[in-house]
Amino acid sequence: MNYAMALDYQNCINCKACETACKEENGVQLGVNKQRIWVGIVEGTIFGKPYANFYPAQCNHCIDAPCVSVCPTNASHYAPGGIVKVDAHKCILCKGCMEACPYDARFVDDTTVAVDKCTFCDHRIEERGTTACQETCPTKVRTFGDLDDPNSDLVKLLKTKRFFVQKERSGTFPKLFYIVPNDEAYLRQSVSHDTTIHTWESLIASYNTVCQVKG
Repeated sequence: MNYAMALDYQNCINCKACETACKEENGVQLGVNKQRIWVGIVEGTIFGKPYANFYPAQCNHCIDAPCVSVCPTNASHYAPGGIVKVDAHKCILCKGCMEACPYDARFVDDTTVAVDKCTFCDHRIEERGTTACQETCPTKVRTFGDLDDPNSDLVKLLKTKRFFVQKERSGTFPKLFYIVPNDEAYLRQSVSHDTTIHTWESLIASYNTVCQVKG
């Protein structure tokens, strides 16, 4: 098993349903700065016309996660399915993982006095098959699944689409895949010129390379 998520961000309307569902499902501490998932907003102009892009974001559950390698107590660790988790009982709040994460995906939960982050709702995968954020999204932005299962909705989607990852140069092999928009104008305003666009074949080639290095 190798859990991951694809994000068709062109469909995001920033309704915050995913953020609310995540807090409710996982008992996340209240507060705007206490988020396991969130929607980033980038505003600008193109050809004199204003635009706003919405980028749903969360922990990328990287295959080569720097938050895991820097943790001195093994509180940050890989769980089954390649999910990166934090053991609150082992966390000493050194915040090394927070500094190492390229995606700013961690925060301090004042109720547990430990670092917290997205877990892909791993407690409900067996029963529900997906995350609370995917299940709640009204515009079907999110597709969760197993990269190792050729019959999963995630793999079927990635085989038919082009996509990219955030901060690829960090070398962490993130597992949040952003679907390239069909609208060319939207594509030009939401993807930088130096972004690497992947296909399923190039993803698997990169995945195999990383696994060989780690193995």
